[in-house]
Amino acid sequence: MVHPVQMGKRTRMSFAHIEEALAVPDLIEVQKNSYRYFLKEGLREVLADVSPITDYSESLILEFTDYSLDDKPKYTVEKCKERDTTYAAPLKVTVRLTNRDTHEIKESEVFMGDFPLMTEHGTFIINGAERVIVSQLVRSPGVYYAKAIDKTGMALYSSQMIPNRGAWIEYETDSNGIVFARIDRARKLPVTVLLRAMGVETDEEIIRLFGDDERVSATITRDAPSVNDKGELRFKSRKDQALIEIYNKLRPGEPPSVDSATNLINSLFFDPKRYDLAHVGRYKYNKKLALALRIFNQVPVEDVVNPYTGEVLAEAGQAISREQAENIQNAGVNMVAVKMDDRELNIIGNNFAFIKPFLANYDPELAAQYDEEAVPFSERVHIPTLVELLERVKEDGMNLNQALKEASKKLMPKHVLVDDIIASVSYQFGLFYNIGEVDDIDHLGNRRLRSVGELLQNQIRVGLSRLERVVKERMAIQDIDKVRPQDLINIRPVSAAIKEFFGSSQLSQFMDQPNPLAELTHKRRLSALGPGGL
Repeated sequence: MVHPVQMGKRTRMSFAHIEEALAVPDLIEVQKNSYRYFLKEGLREVLADVSPITDYSESLILEFTDYSLDDKPKYTVEKCKERDTTYAAPLKVTVRLTNRDTHEIKESEVFMGDFPLMTEHGTFIINGAERVIVSQLVRSPGVYYAKAIDKTGMALYSSQMIPNRGAWIEYETDSNGIVFARIDRARKLPVTVLLRAMGVETDEEIIRLFGDDERVSATITRDAPSVNDKGELRFKSRKDQALIEIYNKLRPGEPPSVDSATNLINSLFFDPKRYDLAHVGRYKYNKKLALALRIFNQVPVEDVVNPYTGEVLAEAGQAISREQAENIQNAGVNMVAVKMDDRELNIIGNNFAFIKPFLANYDPELAAQYDEEAVPFSERVHIPTLVELLERVKEDGMNLNQALKEASKKLMPKHVLVDDIIASVSYQFGLFYNIGEVDDIDHLGNRRLRSVGELLQNQIRVGLSRLERVVKERMAIQDIDKVRPQDLINIRPVSAAIKEFFGSSQLSQFMDQPNPLAELTHKRRLSALGPGGL
């Protein structure tokens, strides 16, 4: 019996006697969906990252408010191949220029160049040639721990905190038990220097956090206070000393000051423009540094009490079950002291928990107001930020769901937090007592795909950051009262970045066309090469 069969978007007539159990899947769906997501959301995200651009006196503000891509390209795919042109559509961005002095707002649509479009076969036509953007296999952002054995048979642990974009933090232990940190591949310094720069200033605070362990003591001894010839302290505080030490390591040869060091640390780790974990990175950080996974099966030294209700969540001297561990974390407890051989060890989490169970612990009335469907939080949220928000909601009588919606980016930050750094150091010390697990960096669970949409997004971000410099320079030269948005924008950096990516990137390749199967395998290929790869 001849019957119609759906093959992707095409309907074909099948003469088979046995009916197909499953339809043939769309084998290049990943690439198409990635590009579709880029056009809908990715481009908007990049424009939002760059906005607003202000001049040096902060009197002019330029914002990218919206964008549109024409549905109809200039030529069809066949015509582009015949004429050796690019299959593209004009990209127009709505730009708003605000003058703070006169409160004048000018808005106009600016042409940002022709943007290559993906054909329905998942390829691009660039200068008449059909090209494929190969997906890239890269290390996933996250926190990774590794173990090595030295010549004496001693276990040495090292770790890396890897963002999607920004400075790496690496920890390593030497044979004397001193734990060192490296920031952005610079020279190493004792991990206590990093902790002091983050606000954990005194030796007593460090010992109270991580316990009186020989490795903690050895690291503190290595990080001695700086004194002058007369034996007087050279810095007002240990935090100032730590900031200057880090600045000297990262910017050797430049005159250091506490202010410039503070600005450097803030821009390296806490500026979303320069440091980005992405959604996957925040998920991996929260999964690895969660308190619940590490306190499971451990014996607490004292009763673990819910800080808001006073309920005993786990009794001293009894092993913590998996359910208790989850309850402890979701109650907002961030540190549990456990019994290890003949000593106590503090296990510290990164202060993230699921919002619904936390609200039930914090205030049942607020928990009743929370509408999970209107404001869904699929990931854990930062507890100190949430508590601060809830206190404001109570004081000002604000709408809880509206407040949560507005603060969603702060509750699930895409940059590293001080809590993450403290938790990662706690994990490093815990590994010496077999608390926590080391990672296999070659495991595919620790790798991720960068498809065409994300690769394009990164390239446009490069172009827009160059454009930002041009805009700032033009703002300084132009007459503030007469300037228009299109006078400030030069589209060359953006169009050059796009052309460079499609024309000369390692991941943009001429499509294999000896037969249809070669074409399909090329589109589905993965590469470890390219920028950010090997």
